[in-house]
Amino acid sequence: MKLSVIIPSFNRQAVIGRAIDSVLSQTYLLERDDWELILVDDGSTDQTRSLISQKYLSDHSNILYLEQDNAGVSSARNLGLRHARGEWIALLDSDDQWLPHKLAAQFERLDHEQHLVCHTEEIWIRNGVRVNQMNKHKKTGGRIFERCLPLCAMSPSSIVIHNSVFEAVGVFDESLPACEDYDLWLKIASQYSVAYVEQACINKFGGHDDQLSRQFWGMDRFRVIALENLLTSDFELSPSNHQAAVNMLLKKLGILLKGAIKHGNDELAERCRSSLAKFSVDEQMTS
Repeated sequence: MKLSVIIPSFNRQAVIGRAIDSVLSQTYLLERDDWELILVDDGSTDQTRSLISQKYLSDHSNILYLEQDNAGVSSARNLGLRHARGEWIALLDSDDQWLPHKLAAQFERLDHEQHLVCHTEEIWIRNGVRVNQMNKHKKTGGRIFERCLPLCAMSPSSIVIHNSVFEAVGVFDESLPACEDYDLWLKIASQYSVAYVEQACINKFGGHDDQLSRQFWGMDRFRVIALENLLTSDFELSPSNHQAAVNMLLKKLGILLKGAIKHGNDELAERCRSSLAKFSVDEQMTS
């Protein structure tokens, strides 16, 4: 099978139809049958199941609907990956929307370049209004590991990845409540060059209350964990990538420590001090 598309969802009855319809409207898929759409319901308590059953399952044999107890977006994506039969994997968040040319543009690029990962430009829409991205969110392709260090440099909804990449670097870390995509992109970008489609191919919606970025304070807490895990695991990094990751970790730890002291969070402050001491020694040994 050519392609598996995975959409995880939790209580997104109001918007998941938009995401599904945007997959079914892909020009790349209209004349093909070698693809599947895997919907993973992460324990929804709204009418998601009824909507999917009535509107999609009976008319679309390419759609697989999976359910699990609520365990988070990483667990839901990983369940989809375990069931995926496609050579290529595309992800789509249930609150986002693909533009009709998205897959066609990506596979045209992949067919002409020796890449196993491809992402695209995106349109940001917050509370119904299109907004401009800041320079720090600028997308690019190639060897982008260092660009992935400050924040998440690729959107899950824009990604197409060869299934061999997951076999090589692993899947989403289910212990991270947020920044699980940042964690995986670091691993991928440290090993692979990334193709990039400059044309906007997705509508990325924001501003709603159930966004992960709005549910947790201090998102850098989770990026620090991801960096620590990357640096202390058996994962191979080039010397330059290792040094860049250590430098970014120390920078983020310093910022977190100042915030922890300011807000009287003694537990976080002590954790930051301990990690700063450990990785400052690592920097001295490798520099």
